[in-house]
Amino acid sequence: MLILRGACEVIAEVGVGNTTHRLVAARAGVPLGATTYYFASLDDLVAAALAHASAETVELVAEWAERTRDSDDPAGVLTALTAEYLADRSRALLEYELYLAAARSPELRGFARAWVEGVGGFLSPRVGARAAAGVVAVLDGTMLQVLTLGAALDEGQLRWALGRCLDA
Repeated sequence: MLILRGACEVIAEVGVGNTTHRLVAARAGVPLGATTYYFASLDDLVAAALAHASAETVELVAEWAERTRDSDDPAGVLTALTAEYLADRSRALLEYELYLAAARSPELRGFARAWVEGVGGFLSPRVGARAAAGVVAVLDGTMLQVLTLGAALDEGQLRWALGRCLDA
């Protein structure tokens, strides 16, 4: 698990093309031989790291879907979930690094799609595709601003914006 987490961090920082066993081992705090022992090739290591990151995203989306499923206040629930997510700043930063790295590494696009299509997928049947896409955009923009500006989450503002999307 340390190796996969280290690989995710390295990929987020330098991209898939610049990831090496040596960088991953250093980040994970393990001997170089450990990465080559468990992963015969760099491609195997990168693939496992991306699968790990995508699986975590799928789990998060499933949790969000479950918690909003029967709610009479989906904007309130999504706001609370966003606050919980952002409370683990290091995890959120790592995942957004990977998410944004998809802009330069096509190999990461599946990770980004897991989030966008996952949230859109559980909201669309309830509110329609356009409203669901609006919610994803509001969530992405809000999380990105909180992470990049170091600002606190304005839960009232987020709830208002989500409510506007969901009521559209």
